Amino acid sequence: MDVLDAVILGIIQGLTEFLPVSSSGHLELGKALLGDTSLPEESLLFTVVLHFATALSTLVVFRKDVFEIVGGLLSFKWNEETQFSLKIIISMIPAVVVGLLFEEQLEALFGGNILFVGFMLLITALLLWLADKAKDTGKKVSYPNAFVIGVSQAIAMLPGISRSGATISTSVLLGNDKTKAARFSFLMVVPLIFGKIAKDILSGELMESSTSFSILAVGFVAAFIAGLVACTWMISLVKKSKLSWFAIYCFVVGLAAIIFAYAQ
Repeated sequence: MDVLDAVILGIIQGLTEFLPVSSSGHLELGKALLGDTSLPEESLLFTVVLHFATALSTLVVFRKDVFEIVGGLLSFKWNEETQFSLKIIISMIPAVVVGLLFEEQLEALFGGNILFVGFMLLITALLLWLADKAKDTGKKVSYPNAFVIGVSQAIAMLPGISRSGATISTSVLLGNDKTKAARFSFLMVVPLIFGKIAKDILSGELMESSTSFSILAVGFVAAFIAGLVACTWMISLVKKSKLSWFAIYCFVVGLAAIIFAYAQ
């Protein structure tokens, strides 16, 4: 992977992170089309670094929400911010368990497996289509809902399953308001990404990787800038648009990926 590839993949990550179309799936397709030959664990590390960049851009865009949550927590009262934070923690449990127990199995899937990504995009399309049929409400995310949405997030660790698509769809199918579901979806991933990066730094995996620091840095910067530019209007697009539009997109891209894989 060269610098130009890192920039292209960073931009792809930044643009697709905030749409329910699977940024990790698009990254894997992008890597395959660019001829990336990285080992699965190196490919996953690059993906995690790019996700870290968009997590930071999420914090910048949602800084008001984050400050309110932190301020509420520091008041040490059982208020709305404390309850929201507890729901975020509950939602993280499934992904943490899956990430710790099946890390090697997950790494094996991040090696340009276009066929697998294609089928997972078809599943994402189905989820979005089902969610589009659900009625919009004013209901907030409950504690049991938070855990179920967390299960969807854990499943979405597979490349091709859209994390935002799976979590927003699950939330909407549970009867929650689409706007509240989108806010919860974008904020719930931030602690996980920061935790993953901290784990890789402490374990030395980030420093031991054969992927050059400059490649990781360039990809990080590209993803962060693209994320900042795209986040605000893409979140608005997700809230206002029909999820069926994204379902059609995922279906077409997934089908194209499957055909491409079989044609090789």
